[in-house]
Amino acid sequence: MQETPFCLRVGHLLPYSMSDSNTTDFTNPSTFILLGIPGLEAAHIWISIPFCTMYAIALLGNFTILFIVKIEPRLHGPMYYFLCMLAVTDLVLSTCILPKTLSIFWFNSREINFSACLTQMYVIHCFSAMVSGILVAMAFDRYVAICHPLRHSTILTNPMMAKTGLAVVLRGGMLVLPYPFLARRWPYCRTNIIPHSYCEHIAVVKLACADITVSSYYGLSVAFLVMGLDVFSITVSYIQILRAIFSLPTKDARHKTFGTCGSHLCVILTFYIPPLFSFLTHRFGHNVPQYFHILIANTYLLVPPMLNPIIYGVSTKLIRDRLIRLFTHKGT
Repeated sequence: MQETPFCLRVGHLLPYSMSDSNTTDFTNPSTFILLGIPGLEAAHIWISIPFCTMYAIALLGNFTILFIVKIEPRLHGPMYYFLCMLAVTDLVLSTCILPKTLSIFWFNSREINFSACLTQMYVIHCFSAMVSGILVAMAFDRYVAICHPLRHSTILTNPMMAKTGLAVVLRGGMLVLPYPFLARRWPYCRTNIIPHSYCEHIAVVKLACADITVSSYYGLSVAFLVMGLDVFSITVSYIQILRAIFSLPTKDARHKTFGTCGSHLCVILTFYIPPLFSFLTHRFGHNVPQYFHILIANTYLLVPPMLNPIIYGVSTKLIRDRLIRLFTHKGT
């Protein structure tokens, strides 16, 4: 059964089937062949339309967020710096996979260089881990802002922000670094055909004619370490936030305070629910077709980058007002 894409996804270590007709005898290939979405080849052109639309919205939305935060001094604060980091990671993730996916759909350009494949693998999993770390940092920012508002500016200083950002980047980069190095060690003597639209970690190493136990168990360890710790940290932060909110004296105060967390909660749900859904379908949906898992794998890397700027643009008054003033000024 086909693998899912996300490096934090515990279901991504499940095996998938490979047709015996695709096997051949050769040494390490210089290129891999990406099949796109096997079983839906006739619909590739039609599938490319929503994919391309989501990518365009993601590019426009995230660049708009970066521009608005840059030109609006009132947005020069911890929450919005984290939002800019999230926008950058979203741009990298979507750009890492979609151009190649569209070239498969539109031009039948299925070949990808071996080194390029490993690079794409590293970037996808590395930046996925970074997104999870950024969401933890944003949850901590909300915790301090609501539970310790008088200390917010002294706790989340610019040096603290820089250290947090560096820690998020280093954690993602270092934990995922063994993925391509281990994958490069294996001999690929059976086939170079990847039944996927991009180079996902286990989808690649499963092609090796060697014992890949090290890669499998390391991937599983990273999945539980990163996803487990991050979800736990976010949960603890929001338990404290909810306790503080319910202790407020009036309903209006509780509603207004909780509203400051609404956009962050939506982003968390769009990021973590698809991996959970994918894991459950891998674990219990034994009759789910392979193309369904690949569709989920692609949309998972496209939908959050598309939705995140929309969620923050709609729910954050400062961003919404600055955007309206920008277009109103241009209109006059």
